[in-house]
Amino acid sequence: MLVGINGTPTECSPRPGQCLRTMLRDHAHFEVKKGCDAGDCGACSVLVDGVPVHSCIFPAFRAADRQVTTVAGLGTPEDLHPVQRRFVDAGGFQCGFCTAGMVVTASTLDEGVDLPRDDLAQKLKGNLCRCTGYRSIADAVHGVVNTEKVTDGPSSGRSLSAPAATRIVTGTEEYTLDITPTGLLHASVLGSPHPHARVVSIDTSAAEALPGVRLVLTSADSPDRLFSTARHEQRTDDPDDTRVIDTVMRFKGQRVAVVVGETLADAEAGCRALEVEYEVLPAVFDPEEASLPGAPLVHADKGQESRIADPSRNLVAELHGGIGDVDAAVADADAVVTGRFTTQRIQHVHLETHGTIGWIDDAGRLTLRTSTQVPFLVRNEICEIFGLRPDRVRVFTARVGGGFGGKQELLTEDIVALAVLRTGSPVQFEFTRGDEFTVSPCRHPFQVDVTVAGTADGVLTALAVDVMTDAGAYGNHSPGVMFHGCGESVAVYRCANKRVDAKSVYTNNIPSGAFRGYGLGQVIFAVESAIDDLARELDIDPFEFRRRNVVVPGDPLVAAHVEGDDLMFGSYGLDQCLDLAERALREGNGVGAPPGWKVGEGMAIAMIATIPPRGHFAEVTVSLGHDGTYEIGIGTAEFGNGTTTVHTQIAATELATSPDRIVVRQSDTDSATYDTGAFGSAGTVVAGKALLAAVRLLSERISDVAASAFGVAPKTCILGPEGVHCADRFMSLSGVLAAAGGTLTASGDSGGVPRSLAFNVHAFRVAVEESTGTVRILQSIQSADAGTVMNPQQCRGQVEGGVAQGIGSALYEEIQTDGAGTVVTDSIRSYHVPQFADIPPTEVYFADTYDQLGPFGAKSMSESPYNPVAPALANAIKDAIGSRLHALPLSSDRVWRSLDG
Repeated sequence: MLVGINGTPTECSPRPGQCLRTMLRDHAHFEVKKGCDAGDCGACSVLVDGVPVHSCIFPAFRAADRQVTTVAGLGTPEDLHPVQRRFVDAGGFQCGFCTAGMVVTASTLDEGVDLPRDDLAQKLKGNLCRCTGYRSIADAVHGVVNTEKVTDGPSSGRSLSAPAATRIVTGTEEYTLDITPTGLLHASVLGSPHPHARVVSIDTSAAEALPGVRLVLTSADSPDRLFSTARHEQRTDDPDDTRVIDTVMRFKGQRVAVVVGETLADAEAGCRALEVEYEVLPAVFDPEEASLPGAPLVHADKGQESRIADPSRNLVAELHGGIGDVDAAVADADAVVTGRFTTQRIQHVHLETHGTIGWIDDAGRLTLRTSTQVPFLVRNEICEIFGLRPDRVRVFTARVGGGFGGKQELLTEDIVALAVLRTGSPVQFEFTRGDEFTVSPCRHPFQVDVTVAGTADGVLTALAVDVMTDAGAYGNHSPGVMFHGCGESVAVYRCANKRVDAKSVYTNNIPSGAFRGYGLGQVIFAVESAIDDLARELDIDPFEFRRRNVVVPGDPLVAAHVEGDDLMFGSYGLDQCLDLAERALREGNGVGAPPGWKVGEGMAIAMIATIPPRGHFAEVTVSLGHDGTYEIGIGTAEFGNGTTTVHTQIAATELATSPDRIVVRQSDTDSATYDTGAFGSAGTVVAGKALLAAVRLLSERISDVAASAFGVAPKTCILGPEGVHCADRFMSLSGVLAAAGGTLTASGDSGGVPRSLAFNVHAFRVAVEESTGTVRILQSIQSADAGTVMNPQQCRGQVEGGVAQGIGSALYEEIQTDGAGTVVTDSIRSYHVPQFADIPPTEVYFADTYDQLGPFGAKSMSESPYNPVAPALANAIKDAIGSRLHALPLSSDRVWRSLDG
């Protein structure tokens, strides 16, 4: 059949049952993305005869004799469509994976800049964005310009567009799976139907006999090497409890076998043909039950080499400590608040699912192109698992379509590596959206018992937390999430008596893992809710109570123990954040509540270390090119965190050039020396600091070369965009390079110490309808201490995106199970990712601070905006209705039931 694709008549032969999305990608239209393949997210949106459709549910055969327009057909990077230009000017994207579909839909809005917000929410309801919080997308539609044009002068502190902006809005920026190597094979996984079982036998003969099946992998093919899917600088931070393919299944959906086929359909058919005999084992799904004597043991076969705290008690890790005497302080207090708070499982729902393509390159190296936040750590662990030397493995990323901690795991790379090493052919393995909900690690559910006590004059005298986290079937990230969750959430308060008890427990549930905030969001929800109730008991304003009791420079930082010297106040803006949020809340925003609804206000605070502990390293190189550009080799991945933009601004500022002369080669073990990875908000404050050291050294070397050539002192030479001015003489950059022998390179590094602290305060005004429990946000405010704001538009977007994700976590999102290991919310449609209509605009205010530890005074601001959102909402709802909700999400049914109680 003939289809007009972007104006070009194209002969297409769709397969039976094929959708338009996959047919377009078969014709190399990789600008059409896969976010769900169920018509839920809009990442695949295209125009069919001018009408926007979700191509993942549009039958390919229906495109016959019709005109199909993708985002690439609207405009090119050199000749943008007006809507594409508006998205660039507004900074209307972060990771950009949703942007192609968003632009396609927005191009059909005839009302354009005059479209009211409510109408826009209706028009864009089929297009989800997980990163931005939607404000910048609305700005793009309305023609609001948030970015600056590139001009001479320092780049830092300016709202410059992302270097990839024009490619993102035209769909020409590549993501992980936007290539098809010749001879590409596909892997599919057979998942366990049981939450706990031993594989007795697998008959692979029928599968191997199927046409198109090239390989079947079972536990017999798996390397005999335990590892963790979690990735950290110190691999010993996480328990080694995982195999590529195991003989014991510990959660429903765990890999039983892998089939590699010539097509994905062939591989899936092979999985269906496998015959497996299981011995079903007793299972446990409640962490409290799992920690009791006699409970089924999840990892009874593991020894000390796995670094599990106590396999005989299903105990992954535990923590006990504190200062003072909490019990005595409680006995002497004028007011005491206790409560048990619970938080739910949450999925990251990064719109690009986990995926890897692997092959053997011309040098005989195993090469993995993968959707990861940590390419170097993935390389190192692949080498550990398969016994390979680092120089025999290359790992790199294209642009990554969101992460939020979910891609700080090794989930697809090991399968691809094993298949490539066995077949010698390129192999692709991609998670479905269902896999993301049922197999990919989620946010840890927490149970937190809190006790707080204070005196009548508003002094916090006791703070104790008792935490239990559900690790699920594997311990990836569980020790770190537990330790971190009980850290800054408690340390932010000055209190003479503190106690922390915590444990992380194995169950036969879906594994838990890294998620934005890394445990802090769960414990902060509990602590800030209890602190708010204590302030009410003492009849003290919540802002004022925090002012009296938060840590200030000079105070020790104490949670379960006194923090070491590596964590310090590089700057302090919590006082400003409290003032900014309170002032905005008092001024209001003119949005009123519907008649009869109850109105309340609430706030919460959060503190976070700007760098993970135990080392976070980056080594960066920068070179002067013959054309006057500078090439940076840096290991940090770009997944909407904006580090590429900030790194470009750092380099351009220090090298006195324009951003368009900076070329960033990133997230590739070939193009950089080393980088621990883009997690823990370290992209600016670790890799950026290493970059600053490198460009400063290169700047000095350029001046030294010119000074030597002219016979003058280097201090008389000033680097500019075209070359070096030494008094009244000038040497071009090409002349400098020639004088240096044709090569001029410098390196810089950072070890992630010392670490600074960032602060966020969130405040809400809400309305609650008593008859239904519906919560409506009337005003949302966040103040943030980000140090020097390197890119105001981008940093504001990070805050808004974190707030949007926090609102989703607080009000809607929950991975639900049947209590016996089966995830029942296995799609976006059943999970409720916030849409445009769910997220109100958030007022964002930045404290005026300069951090002595970060590059140009900057702090990190990727994770921290998320953390105070849920407790601030819970506190506002309590203020409105008078009853405290102790469990997330704060769904309308829970709010309604609390009113009935």
